Amino acid sequence: MNDALDVEALCHRYGPMVLRRCRRLLRDDDEALDACQDVFVRLLERRDRLNDRYPSSLLYRMATNVCLNRIRDGGRRPAIHDEERLAAIATAEPDGALDARLLLDRLFGREPVTTRTIAVLHYVDGLTYEEVARETHLSVSGVRKRLRRLRQRMKEMLDDRRA
Repeated sequence: MNDALDVEALCHRYGPMVLRRCRRLLRDDDEALDACQDVFVRLLERRDRLNDRYPSSLLYRMATNVCLNRIRDGGRRPAIHDEERLAAIATAEPDGALDARLLLDRLFGREPVTTRTIAVLHYVDGLTYEEVARETHLSVSGVRKRLRRLRQRMKEMLDDRRA
């Protein structure tokens, strides 16, 4: 542990990387800037307890978690009235983006944050099972098992929708 974690230096050095990560996950510049700031606020709050041995990995993982939490909590979704939401769902194409988003929200609403993180690292970022295992501090078989279970749940949800 490092009692003298230099948050300002880390912000200057890794801030662009954290912001790119937030933009990629949130797809909204304002939300990404807020999330990026949250990452460094959390780093500042926890600087006495964090290990700065691999700062880029630490910040990348923190940015991923902050963004996934924002997505899960609905922080980036615009507030729309129920009637508007129902109309949007009713007029959406069956295989459209809204339909996919609702399906993913339903799927990930049942999963722990770590499973969502694993899915993003593997499916969005293209990391291998081994790389995901290193980032999440899980075994390769644990990563494989969670992704298999996630794929099975998705298949079941899709089968239920077709029935």
